[in-house]
Amino acid sequence: MTSAYDLAGAFDAAGLLAPDYGGLCLDGVLPAAAAAVGSQDEHHEAARVRLGVPRASRVCVVLVDGLGHAMLSERRGHAPFLRGRLDDARVLTAGFPSTTATSMGLFGTGCAAGRTGLVGYSVRNPDTGGLANLVAWEGAGPAESWQREPSLFAQLAASGVEVTSVGPGRFAGSGLTEAALRGARFVAAEPLADRVDATLHELTAPGLVYLYWGEVDKVGHHEGWQSRAWADELTAADRELARLARSVPRDTLILITADHGMVDVDRRALVDVATTPALAAGVEVVAGEPRATHVHTRPGAGPEVVDRWRTTLGGAAVVATRDEAIASGWFGPVAEHVRPMIGDLVVAATGVAGIVDSRTQTPRSIALRGMHGSFTPGEMQVPLVVVA
Repeated sequence: MTSAYDLAGAFDAAGLLAPDYGGLCLDGVLPAAAAAVGSQDEHHEAARVRLGVPRASRVCVVLVDGLGHAMLSERRGHAPFLRGRLDDARVLTAGFPSTTATSMGLFGTGCAAGRTGLVGYSVRNPDTGGLANLVAWEGAGPAESWQREPSLFAQLAASGVEVTSVGPGRFAGSGLTEAALRGARFVAAEPLADRVDATLHELTAPGLVYLYWGEVDKVGHHEGWQSRAWADELTAADRELARLARSVPRDTLILITADHGMVDVDRRALVDVATTPALAAGVEVVAGEPRATHVHTRPGAGPEVVDRWRTTLGGAAVVATRDEAIASGWFGPVAEHVRPMIGDLVVAATGVAGIVDSRTQTPRSIALRGMHGSFTPGEMQVPLVVVA
């Protein structure tokens, strides 16, 4: 039996922010866009009203990977186009974990990870017992079997709306694309300028166009979002977004958002399960990522592992059992087939700390400067910029 632990108190004391599922949340962006171009679904219309999205014959939804609201606000001097619209922007939450695979499922289906099964960067596959990488889509099997919720793109396309997705060619037909964004016609383009050109071409006809840009996140991971390199990448993205806004046809609505934010971690605050006996004992496999960790324990070892992890990590993390995390709504409603994908322990890092496992994670991934996945406002809050 675990010792007394005030999960809600630890969460609040660390200044963490819970997802606002069904409220001001990333899950409402595509439903709002669908209503803007004519969807009659009452849930879509409710999202449109909630997020303050006007109607239009054409909608372009831009997702800038890793562009958290706090990051953009602090470095707004490097983004004159977005800066001019930031004061009127909505501040949305991502879901948990605040990471790409989870957020793409939330964005693409309107459902949290408890329904999509996209519960982290890596997940233990209940069928094989091994780790599945949900970004590279390795070890997860067919996307339609893993992620069973209908995509919003497919629903909109079935209603007769032209839906186009513009992104790098390697994403066409990829596992994550099929899991979260299936149903759109895919247009491949590489540099951001080419993606903007392709988007403008697609917007010559009514419909919805989705544009993805990932370099802001990539630079943030390797250099940190407070670096000069990150500011330069933000400026480059802002410049192309301004060109997009100048060039779209009349009656076009642009929605600019992100999938998560980021924190620059302190490598001295990373705790390695492999070299920490109190954390390694009784543990079968560690999944997830350093800021949001799923710990799968050996049979019967769960209560002891919970106590040791809470004692060892102290204020560096909030540690919940699976049942506590589900009851707290971290993953939204949880389907039965998703439940075993969630760790026996779910660990959310606080501050600039993280939990790694050098037995399964590469030195390169452990050495990343910028990370995300947890509940800090810097990771959870994303902007929604509406350009009408």
